[in-house]
Amino acid sequence: MEALDLELTPLIRQLKTNLEACILGKDKEIVLLLTALLAEGHVLLEDVPGTGKTVLIKALAKSINGQFRRIQCNPDLLPTDITGVSIFHPKEETFLFRPGPVMTNILLTDEINRATTKTQSALLEAMEERHVTVDGNCHPLPRPFLLLATQNPIDFEGTYLLPEAQLDRFMMKFSLGYPDEETETRMVLAQTRAHPLDSLEPVATVEQIVQMQTHARAVHLDEAVAHYAVMLIRSTRDHGSVYLGASPRASLALVQAAKAYAYIQGRDYVIPDDLKFLAPHVLGHRMILHAEARMDGATVDSVLRSVFQQVRVPVRLEK
Repeated sequence: MEALDLELTPLIRQLKTNLEACILGKDKEIVLLLTALLAEGHVLLEDVPGTGKTVLIKALAKSINGQFRRIQCNPDLLPTDITGVSIFHPKEETFLFRPGPVMTNILLTDEINRATTKTQSALLEAMEERHVTVDGNCHPLPRPFLLLATQNPIDFEGTYLLPEAQLDRFMMKFSLGYPDEETETRMVLAQTRAHPLDSLEPVATVEQIVQMQTHARAVHLDEAVAHYAVMLIRSTRDHGSVYLGASPRASLALVQAAKAYAYIQGRDYVIPDDLKFLAPHVLGHRMILHAEARMDGATVDSVLRSVFQQVRVPVRLEK
């Protein structure tokens, strides 16, 4: 196998350092976000208010010198408020496309579950096919394109549950959570002087991110590791506690994420531990447990632990 060019990996460390300056004590979550970016996936952040979700995505956009747009979802939001609309221009006697906020590199969809299901569905084409169709005309999205959607897990009034078809289009789902006591103290002391976003400088360009995405796709995946990933997915469908297991799209998402994660780690090949690290965040939101299993105390995490124990890990790999 031809050696993969890893010359851009120092930029990943610089990106990580930039984000860590804004979001303290969340190294794992920052790595997951960068993994989704390089794997060309999208992220669903389910967390309580005030944990730094918006700061994190703004810091990422600023770090790559990319375009950033934000959509504050509410029941009055229309699909065209996201995708854009064609407006008739009297002087030119033609319809001109006015792009919506989706035409950007980094899109924050705040409180996505407050938008109606019709409006939520306007994002499906953009997430999967990287373009939007308005009045029969196809408009490609810029590259890179990352959608980060947030939702509040404790506020259900005036919200609309995301359908399974849309949840399945998010590569990952994770939470930031509250910082520990020491980290929160450092955060308070640091932000009494100035917000870290104010002094943040770009350390990469969108063109370099696209290059890294291309390199991440070229990371080697051994057939044994690919089979291990497929068996993990298939085991979620056969598990007795699971009503709906992970889809074939989940297999592709897990492998793509593992390639990007390996690239971030400076490797040109995927190992089983990459899959095990990412599986809870890639598969967790794609699984529905039986009601009886939930009543007996089963959780998605406990089911995944059981799956890891059932599926044999390949022990001999050839690059």
